[in-house]
Amino acid sequence: MITRGEMPQLRRVCVVAWGGAAVSWELTTPGRLAPSLATCVAFLLLATGCALHIRRGLLGELRRSQEIAGAAQRALLRPLPGRIDGLTSAAAQLSASRGAAVGGDLYEAVPTAYGVRVVIGDVRGHGLPALGAAAAVLGAFREAAYDEVTLGGVLRRMERALDRHLRDRARAEHPAACTGEPESPSAEEFVTVLLLQIAPDGTLLALNCGHPWPYLICPAGLDLPARPAFEDRVRAEPGTADVQALDGETLPPLGVVPLPRDLRPHSVGKLRPGETLFLHTDGAEEARNAAGAFFPLRSVLAEAPVPRTPARLVAGVHAALLRHTGGRLADDVALLVLRNDRS
Repeated sequence: MITRGEMPQLRRVCVVAWGGAAVSWELTTPGRLAPSLATCVAFLLLATGCALHIRRGLLGELRRSQEIAGAAQRALLRPLPGRIDGLTSAAAQLSASRGAAVGGDLYEAVPTAYGVRVVIGDVRGHGLPALGAAAAVLGAFREAAYDEVTLGGVLRRMERALDRHLRDRARAEHPAACTGEPESPSAEEFVTVLLLQIAPDGTLLALNCGHPWPYLICPAGLDLPARPAFEDRVRAEPGTADVQALDGETLPPLGVVPLPRDLRPHSVGKLRPGETLFLHTDGAEEARNAAGAFFPLRSVLAEAPVPRTPARLVAGVHAALLRHTGGRLADDVALLVLRNDRS
């Protein structure tokens, strides 16, 4: 059965086929060379007009599809506010799929009664096929971040949402084999997730499920108390920043194995006034150039031009990534920067 949306395309095919048949008949009829040439010119003009009309229609359909996709993508990764409870923020997403604004990476930061809660994650795979899992996990975070007292409660809600999404997808893709509940819907898909809670005094609590740890950036010359967790770091050279990777216990990604019963976040230090937290997905540090060299993210952060505002850091790393890879990313990249501007 031909649907209503397929009728314009069918008419275009019929016009082209009829024109081709008419031209063939005119050229093969003996004794009518001059009239046949005139008729062919008329047919060619008609075919040119039809081609232009078809091109305009296809461009209009492409434009409408891009507008719809852009609206959906902006709803998934909505722009962060410039200020979140005394923290200056900036974020960006680079998709490895051509024509897509977002892919399988996700991020969000919201002010709650328990502090600013932040999530950044990466769905296995990239591009538009990973949007479903990213939407399920991100939607669960946006609800649970305000309701749950502990970070562990937030993470469990995200795990349940991912599990429901994977089971629904398994039933939809294999309806004959999934008359009931599928036994292992998450065998082929998982999500790395980093959950952070930034208290009013800057204390950082974290739960990490297989995600890269963020970088803590301290501008050179900023006089801050020494912290035992970072005593071995080397002070920055003039004109650079002191960049240190946070570290702590790491759990398996969501969807690989169930979360442990005793799910307690642990402290990973403090984000003091003037310091910046740089969160990213693994697509940033694993990006390679034509020679196979990895992207030097830590060096790029240390040598970023002053002032190192979150927006300038995001834009600078974005541009450096594209230069390093020649504009050809192999994986999605998400960047999220938070600077403590509290007094």
